[in-house]
Amino acid sequence: MSEAVHLQRATPDAAPLLRNLLELYVHDLSAIFPVEIGPDGRFGYERLALYWSEPATRHAFVIRRGERVAGFALATRGSPATDDPADLDVAEFFVLRAHRRAGVGRDAAFALWDGMPGRWIVRVSEANRAGLAFWREVVRAYTSGRFGESARPALPGWRILSFTTRAAAARSGGDA
Repeated sequence: MSEAVHLQRATPDAAPLLRNLLELYVHDLSAIFPVEIGPDGRFGYERLALYWSEPATRHAFVIRRGERVAGFALATRGSPATDDPADLDVAEFFVLRAHRRAGVGRDAAFALWDGMPGRWIVRVSEANRAGLAFWREVVRAYTSGRFGESARPALPGWRILSFTTRAAAARSGGDA
């Protein structure tokens, strides 16, 4: 039997855990992006504190599989890919390798979107082929194929997936 996946809203006391997970995440991304390690041997993530100082627009979650930490999700209200400040954006999303290919990422993404109804943006670098395949599959499953995919001149090399959550679509009388 598989363990349930859920999101736990991260409070400031979870900052050390998220900082550690962000190191693993950025390390993974360094295979795709030219990220340099700092003189202290860490990559760092300067925007983490904003998730508690700007709670109206930034949301941090720990992904759990049962009681075990399985990753994190960072979301923002407002996206660099759109002009609408109400759009929600998957800013960062990470599942530990031990929990990948077991539906954890899919279940966590679904929980994120169901927990924050509205119009969502998922930005994925075209260089991140595995990530792009993952997000296309997950968004397609969540929306039953009703989503947009585009490239934006302002974000060269990135694919933009956009959709409305099921709850928001139901409120407006439209499809997801």
